[in-house]
Amino acid sequence: MQSVEKFIEQTKMIKAGDVIGVGCSGGSDSMALLSFLAQNQEKYDIEVVAIHVDHSIRENSSDDADFVRAKAREMGVRFYKFRIDAPKIAKDRGISLESAAREGRYGVFEALLKKGLVDKIALAHQKSDQAETILMHLFRGAGMSGAKGMEAIRDNVYIRPMLNTSKQEIYDWLSENRIDYVDDETNADNTYNRNFVRNVLMREVVKRWPNAIDAITSFAKSIAEDDEFINSMAHIDAVMFEDKVARVPLSYFLYQSPIVNRILFKVFKRIGITRDIERKHIEAIKELATKGENGKRIYLPFEAIAIKEYDYLTIYNRHVEEVTFSEPFKCGEFEVPSFGKVIVRRVKDFTPKEGVLYLDYRKVPKTASWRFREDGDVFEKFGGGKKKLKSFLIDKKIPQRKRNFLPVLADGNEIYAIAGVEISEKVKVEDVPTAYMIEVKNG
Repeated sequence: MQSVEKFIEQTKMIKAGDVIGVGCSGGSDSMALLSFLAQNQEKYDIEVVAIHVDHSIRENSSDDADFVRAKAREMGVRFYKFRIDAPKIAKDRGISLESAAREGRYGVFEALLKKGLVDKIALAHQKSDQAETILMHLFRGAGMSGAKGMEAIRDNVYIRPMLNTSKQEIYDWLSENRIDYVDDETNADNTYNRNFVRNVLMREVVKRWPNAIDAITSFAKSIAEDDEFINSMAHIDAVMFEDKVARVPLSYFLYQSPIVNRILFKVFKRIGITRDIERKHIEAIKELATKGENGKRIYLPFEAIAIKEYDYLTIYNRHVEEVTFSEPFKCGEFEVPSFGKVIVRRVKDFTPKEGVLYLDYRKVPKTASWRFREDGDVFEKFGGGKKKLKSFLIDKKIPQRKRNFLPVLADGNEIYAIAGVEISEKVKVEDVPTAYMIEVKNG
């Protein structure tokens, strides 16, 4: 596919040594991308891995996983399979099935990236997908940022090598290389927004304007160039950030509207809100900042709140990711989600060091393990005095957001150590030749 080769060269989205995981459903687009990258591993000096996520939407969805596994084996690439329960995610979070599937899928991708199993995730979006996405963003009320469509490279890890490739070129590649693919019957279900745009709206549009897809994507490229220039003028140097809180000076809202809009989008991204914020929310924030009374607040998607506080507009991201974590208590090292690395080893030197705790491992119950805090946890302070863990962390001035991701050594609701913070009086080191050292990295 010449357009793919040219696009990779233009964007420099691939570098020698990359381990690239290809999100592969088994459909025509993802099979074309997987086969193209697999055939060009030597040319680009990369390793390709096939990643299949079963969303549990169809009864026979496991057949697709078996298909991709077999094709990956034929191509000589590794295969990872994951299963998520998209219907349950949709029900529990009150979101659409499409959104739930996407959240679950990207959760898998993020986990693979974080564990270092892959360096980048290649997604099989092509030119028609780009046109559909742009229209969907416009229908939702998105501004210039939405009108520019999907990025070729996002966060330096998500790449879309076929974003400038037509569907016909993909079919030609599959035919010439005799690559099989499967059709997902849910693609014909027009109750899904994207299917409606693709199967109903775009078909009629292309009948009337055959060049519509090229015209829409060309428009998006122009929008992207303009947006990049305006973004370069939107500075957030005077915004104060702490954890998931941003305090925006009200003086910023005196700038022209395009600048203010981009300042706010940058602020949202900085505090971890990268989706669901639309133009109507930005307009509501500007209205609050310029005309609202002090103390007035508005509620935003992603559990965010905007409050007018004297000379500032403060935005709080209250969303807490539902992350579980459990590790046995033993020597070694392990990664803790949203925290960092914890290292446990036996030592004879108990010299105090920053970020290091020492405890008598013989005093720790054999059933103890590492986890995140839970309701009802109690902690006996070093030096004496039992408190609720929550109260102890407040006394220690640990920010609320960080409290949820502090690894604690627990047996039942009894806490024996809080990584990077303190050990319990119950496990203090007293006249022993060796003890366990607990060290935190990147905490």
